[in-house]
Amino acid sequence: MRGAMRLLVIEDETGLGRAVCEHLRNAGHAADLVGDLESAQVAVATTHYDLLLLDLGLPDGDGIGFLRALRRGGFSPPILITTARDRITQRIEGLKAGADDYLVKPFDLDELLARIEVNLNRANMTVTTMREFGAISIDTSTKRVVLNGAAVDMTRREWSLVDRLSSRPARVFSKAELEDSLYGHGFEVESNSIEAIVSRVRAKLGKSAIVTVRGLGYRMGGA
Repeated sequence: MRGAMRLLVIEDETGLGRAVCEHLRNAGHAADLVGDLESAQVAVATTHYDLLLLDLGLPDGDGIGFLRALRRGGFSPPILITTARDRITQRIEGLKAGADDYLVKPFDLDELLARIEVNLNRANMTVTTMREFGAISIDTSTKRVVLNGAAVDMTRREWSLVDRLSSRPARVFSKAELEDSLYGHGFEVESNSIEAIVSRVRAKLGKSAIVTVRGLGYRMGGA
């Protein structure tokens, strides 16, 4: 599957929401957490998300109406319902409203991650998995980077950076955008973390693999 996906967790049980976000981040995703529909609406309006995890019983309303409104408005990324409502009729209602999957609480975090990855893969099946930049080859389906025919070992953060930059190679990503992409909103990030990751990637792939655009940020280069 493609790496460095941006996910929104809409969950009012703070402990569960934090545990889910931590599990997703450990798997290489960026995850944001909100606890009500109003915050979710703001997040979706201001940030591009690749997938939503939606609880239904929220303090300021029912998630089904929010789901229907998103789909009517053209929101296309996968939406997974996570809820304590376990009746078949309730599952059918959620799926008919536009959900791609339905997981009943309590659930196993590894099962949740597996369902997320299946839905992300399904959503991106038509996207090519190979990206070429001179001597650098990137296979997003296996998270594999090859330089001059030899595989290069990448840490999770290094891979996430390479994946994000190579996804739109002509675009310059600001440091703040990369921090949000790799860590998520509200995650405490050291001031030089992106620079450190860029330096490590350059050491492995060559100085020209990532181009610094002075005053703006970074873009994908080549080798």
